[in-house]
Amino acid sequence: MNGQYPILVTGAAGLVGRAVLRRLTALKQAFVAIDRIAVHVDGALVAAADLTDGHRLHALVRRQPLAGIIHCGAISGPMLGKDNPFSIVETNIVGTANLLEIARIHAIPRFVFCSSCSVYGSPGNVPITEHAPLRPTSVYGASKVAGEQLVAAYSAEHRLDGVSLRLSWVYGPERTTDCLLRDMVRAAIAERPFSRPWGKGFPRQYIHADDAAVALVAALGTSSLPRTEYAITGDRVDTLDEVAELVRSVFPKSIISLGSGVDPLDDLQGRIDIRAARRDLGFAPVVDLRDGIQGLAERLSSAPP
Repeated sequence: MNGQYPILVTGAAGLVGRAVLRRLTALKQAFVAIDRIAVHVDGALVAAADLTDGHRLHALVRRQPLAGIIHCGAISGPMLGKDNPFSIVETNIVGTANLLEIARIHAIPRFVFCSSCSVYGSPGNVPITEHAPLRPTSVYGASKVAGEQLVAAYSAEHRLDGVSLRLSWVYGPERTTDCLLRDMVRAAIAERPFSRPWGKGFPRQYIHADDAAVALVAALGTSSLPRTEYAITGDRVDTLDEVAELVRSVFPKSIISLGSGVDPLDDLQGRIDIRAARRDLGFAPVVDLRDGIQGLAERLSSAPP
């Protein structure tokens, strides 16, 4: 990273984008933050800019040189946009292409794309490395495959320095989209029973938003990367009933009931290998899942009703 010039962060009002802003602030790194709607996040101004509006994006970038782009902006998750799949294509693929054009035209040193482990699809409960086939089961997953391929192709053809990070299930107190973990905690806080007709024995790999941000910023600042894709997880696999037990460890009186079967909105995946990220990015998750649940509970308990 070059402290002289700012980093462009897209999707800066979202769960991962907010965490990235906090990380950059802690490192005293300047940034330009954008999202669809102008807001203030932890005292920082997030400017309004739609990813599909290339003219608006170019206007923002022309104002000053940039040291890099961390592209978190997207319709984020297979649970969103199901009734309007073209909106996913337009935002996630066209939006990414717009930003890659900005990086190419303005010779921006590093482009970090926030991808997803959804690119692997549902291979079953088998170990996964970056070399696994990409067989997405959702338009969202397909849009992330397309984004990765665009990053790799721009890197090969136009000498763009781009890298894609495949994040697993990201959680944190600022998540607003569907999140089973958050719903369990909210029910426990309200002393309401929580139940789902599925989930027992179903594996999931959570990562706290702060750990995801550390990986994204590390990918921006590492001088030389031998790969164009890295898997990023919390480096643990918990079945959803094991997650429920962790919630009970924080809320002993909570009543959580899960039936057997797969999560209908998730892919069945075995442990995802993050050794490449450990080696090349120096990445190691630090937020233990139980500690993350405790922090989530504290923030949700203090939030206004």
